[in-house]
Amino acid sequence: MPEAKPDVRKIATRWQDCLMICRKCSKKISGGFGPKGKTRLDKALKAALVEGKGRKANLAIMQVGCFDICPKNAVIVARGRTPETLYSVRSGTPVEDVAHALGLDRPGEEEEAASPPA
Repeated sequence: MPEAKPDVRKIATRWQDCLMICRKCSKKISGGFGPKGKTRLDKALKAALVEGKGRKANLAIMQVGCFDICPKNAVIVARGRTPETLYSVRSGTPVEDVAHALGLDRPGEEEEAASPPA
């Protein structure tokens, strides 16, 4: 009898972190980011990070279901490395400011903070 294939498999990625952006919030504010204020936050961040430090290769940015926190004129964002914290990003906030607030412009910050001082 042939051996059954496992139901759960590991799949390697290059990701070291992920951003989860509420799809419902994004839909409510009809974009709200980018130069013309019509781009969704996920697309604006991807574009900004590719132009900037090129972190897209190790950062997954994805839209997910509702977090059940529905701010007015803002989008809820969760970062995979810090699941205990959610971020409310107001529509129209410059993408560079969003990246800074989320710590995306400071690679390795969590690793340094987590390691004990020498």
